[in-house]
Amino acid sequence: MDEVVTTGGLTYAAAEPSPALRPYVRQLSAYSERYDTPLERRQPPFAGIVLIFGFGAPLGLDGPGGARRLASFAGGLHETYVDTVTTGAAEGVQVDLTPAGARRLLGIPLSELANRVIPLEEALGPWAGTAVERLAGAGDRHARLALLDGLLARRIHTAPHPDPRVGWAWSRLVATGGAAGVAALARELGWSHRHLVARFRDQIGLTPKAAARVLRFEHALDRLRGGARPADTAAACGYYDQAHMNRDFRTMAGASPGELVRSWTAGRAIVPG
Repeated sequence: MDEVVTTGGLTYAAAEPSPALRPYVRQLSAYSERYDTPLERRQPPFAGIVLIFGFGAPLGLDGPGGARRLASFAGGLHETYVDTVTTGAAEGVQVDLTPAGARRLLGIPLSELANRVIPLEEALGPWAGTAVERLAGAGDRHARLALLDGLLARRIHTAPHPDPRVGWAWSRLVATGGAAGVAALARELGWSHRHLVARFRDQIGLTPKAAARVLRFEHALDRLRGGARPADTAAACGYYDQAHMNRDFRTMAGASPGELVRSWTAGRAIVPG
């Protein structure tokens, strides 16, 4: 369990999932936030699926799927940013899932969640409402994180396993920062390009090409945040040149690489990771 961190109006604690959940859950975070005036944030895409079990004021969200206000929701892999507005007092728990974890936990084709944010009960059924009630009644952030770890483990491990061949292709893309060739992946699997795309849309949400673009963006952003020079980052991440990287960042994050790194204060998703 990480220490409790307070920054501005946000207080949060993060935890690694238990060993049984680590192939499926990247991180768990419990948070509360309150601001005197509405806080607007722009959330760039990242290579995971977000679940928010929220209690308190709903979050305003405006992205490719349109504008809505939700306290508890699921967000799939996105190819561009989502704008959020926090008003009032918000509190909850965030789960950052791998695609395999989301496919197994939700039990729906992840294409139904790609570039969308939907109410949590639409993704998880009545189980979501029961989980939110139990989490809201837990004693503190640490108790909520431990409770949610157990709830997720029981639900995930009673669900069917996703196709490990898609998992292998996704792992290759992740390991190469999106640089692995899609045609080469299909050949190694003995699949046609069309079949690989169909399996990816079911278990990842995006096509292999779109998923690789998100991974490349995430890889480049991590390097830039670590102090790497933009020109070196563009070359290392497979962009044609720095101008190509700049255009990709503006499309996916609504900002240039420099602007995004300077303004980065809220982590990969709704709560810092």
